[in-house]
Amino acid sequence: MGEVKRGYVRPLDVKNGRIDMSHGSGGKAMAQLIEELFARAFNNELLAQGNDGTVLPALQAGERLVMATDSHVVSPLFFKGGDIGCLSVHGTVNDVAVMGARPLYLAAGFILEEGFPLSELKKVVDSMAAAAREAGVPIVTGDTKVVEQGKGDGVFITTTGVGALPAGRDLGGANARPGDVVIVSGSIGDHGTAIMSQRESLAFDTEIESDTACLHNLIETMLAAVPSTSEVGNAARGIRVIRDATRGGVATTLNEIAKQSGVGVMLNEKGFVIKPQVDAACEFLGLDPLYVANEGKIVVIVAREDADALLAAMRAHPQGKDASVVGDVLEDPHHFVQMRTGFGGRRIVDWLSGEQLPRIC
Repeated sequence: MGEVKRGYVRPLDVKNGRIDMSHGSGGKAMAQLIEELFARAFNNELLAQGNDGTVLPALQAGERLVMATDSHVVSPLFFKGGDIGCLSVHGTVNDVAVMGARPLYLAAGFILEEGFPLSELKKVVDSMAAAAREAGVPIVTGDTKVVEQGKGDGVFITTTGVGALPAGRDLGGANARPGDVVIVSGSIGDHGTAIMSQRESLAFDTEIESDTACLHNLIETMLAAVPSTSEVGNAARGIRVIRDATRGGVATTLNEIAKQSGVGVMLNEKGFVIKPQVDAACEFLGLDPLYVANEGKIVVIVAREDADALLAAMRAHPQGKDASVVGDVLEDPHHFVQMRTGFGGRRIVDWLSGEQLPRIC
């Protein structure tokens, strides 16, 4: 076999190797995993500091920090249109961006199950790295833990994002006012039905793909065209609220906003864009698209006077080309979200009760 040099560590066998408990021990195997897989994929100057945390550059004068964190446990790990890796980047970048902040940096924490193939882990990490590069938001620090086989599910990922919020900008959920207009940036229900269709092995004439994507460039375009109410300094103008409609879908998102703002919402069923294959999948599975998760769509509340300008700006961007007005904000002491149906009636669009779609993000 020849002489083995002292201190020599065999390179990771990414093709055939598997995670074992030593990869979470804090020793050589863990250092090798971090160096040869994570650090190589996420390579940037801030990560290369190599400390327990990262020293970040100072913010511009007047800017405030925004931080958001999200854990990702989606099953299956790989799905049509994405995977847990890119999803973990997109979700946290969007959580920062909907606050009106400029996403700057990400941190990533991994819980790996013993026996998980290194080849699969590399796909996940490479997908994360590609998503972070495309977004222009580097992963600058992180952590890795390993649990015994049977006590995890391959890989769970937690990402934390930091962003810079311009002085005077406020897009909180408590800002909606009666008379405002509700806009959704595109078709709803794509992500959740893509996950469930794959789990149930459903086949449709057109495949259902997740809409997972970073939306900070779309949001930046929107705020350039129509600033927030606080920046305009006029209560009758501007964008009030931006939210990404993830778990619980558009319905739960709007119920959250209605409660925070102390208002009601009246939706128009005909205003929503739902792809035919998504509609068919939801009907087959007994799901309401309003409650199905999205990972690339936002709900926007805007002053009526600026609704047309904002809609035009959104539709001019590739990620907002199917944006539509879906309702209005009303005075309502009960804070109900209601919908005018296609048949001319009304129905209550209540909070999601229970877990309609587990493990979708």
